Amino acid sequence: MKHASLFAGAVAAGAFALPAFAQTEISWWHAMTGANAEVVQKIADDFNASQSDYKVVPAFKGTYPETLNAGIAAFRAGQAPDIIQVFDVGTGVMMAAEGAVKPVAEVLQDAGMTFDKSQYLPGIVAYYSKPDGTMLSFPYNSSSPITYINKDIFEKAGLDPNTPPKTWNEVWDMAKTIKASGAAPCGYTSTWLTWIHLENFAAWNDAAYATQENGLAPGGVPELQINAPLYVNHFQAMADLAKDGTFKYGGRTSEAKQIFLAGECGIMTESSGGLGDIVKSGMNYGIGQLPYDSDAPGAPQNTIPGGASLWVMGGKSDETYKGIAAFFSYISQTDVQEYLHQTSGYLPVTMAAYEATKASGFYDQNPGRETPITQMMGKAPTANSKGVRLINLPQIRDIENEEFEKMLAGDQSAQEALDNAVSRGNAAIKEAMGQ
Repeated sequence: MKHASLFAGAVAAGAFALPAFAQTEISWWHAMTGANAEVVQKIADDFNASQSDYKVVPAFKGTYPETLNAGIAAFRAGQAPDIIQVFDVGTGVMMAAEGAVKPVAEVLQDAGMTFDKSQYLPGIVAYYSKPDGTMLSFPYNSSSPITYINKDIFEKAGLDPNTPPKTWNEVWDMAKTIKASGAAPCGYTSTWLTWIHLENFAAWNDAAYATQENGLAPGGVPELQINAPLYVNHFQAMADLAKDGTFKYGGRTSEAKQIFLAGECGIMTESSGGLGDIVKSGMNYGIGQLPYDSDAPGAPQNTIPGGASLWVMGGKSDETYKGIAAFFSYISQTDVQEYLHQTSGYLPVTMAAYEATKASGFYDQNPGRETPITQMMGKAPTANSKGVRLINLPQIRDIENEEFEKMLAGDQSAQEALDNAVSRGNAAIKEAMGQ
């Protein structure tokens, strides 16, 4: 295989050789399940087999929020792992944890490697870097939300199985058709309401999520803007569909994927990283872009990365850091990135892997698989679409989810839910920032 490492001056993974008897173990806590957990294990096994100095040991620690909480608890107990996978919204939490983490740029520099950020997909590397460009964490599995359809259900409902919905109005109409036709018990479901229907909804429709460029601009205290009419209309439509089961809520993270895999709903919005389990299920599926709001001027704009990155914890030995640098060099290789992308549905984080996949004809043979990449790279980001960076975004998501669940239960309107989310969320942001 041809390996194209992105680290100038990097040598083979075994260059930091220890005596044969002193293999260094590197713990890697992660949140991957199903097919994606198999990818994690294979990448670790292949790296371990490629040299004899280091052994990466993956350990599943639950959902993304559970893994982050486990890492925080372990750090406080003085038992932090060497590498921890943290989902995108935990970035602000990790950035604020000075001393708890060691920036990836330092890990690589200390090992004699120079990180060339131009070799990565721009939107991804920027999200995990300081404003000055210093990379803080290693972008392992980045994703973009897309639409999945069950083609068999579409055919039963009299819908074109080769034409996924492009706008939210089309989603609502198709969902009603599926439900009314009896083709499936529900028309539409979605994972990650906060990530897909707020954070990416904002970016894709070029609408503000919060002031201060969604928290990315320095200075000031960001204030949520998610109770604007565009959001209210969107969530009220979803709440109305939930009344008769046309929309079915699965849970706060990826639970709705099981509803879709069971054939209960014909349409699902979910991470591109959910593809592995859908392929494994044998479903006759189709892929479409994330729907946009036809009332939003200039939409669609660009999506923002989801998924997770790998953070290196502080206070480890020099040999551990050398091993981590060797591992990151290994997973940056083009063939490893191609495998990760093509098997899991996550984006290739390097331009070389994207170009190699494209040149191989993979996208021609697998329609829709390039969609998550073109969504993120199609337009230059605006102030509204560079991402969301709040110091306590996981807490803000919990608040938003609580209000959504009351809304979907019929206990409040979308306007009330979003007004409450803004009021409670802004108070939580101020408290977290010591205001």
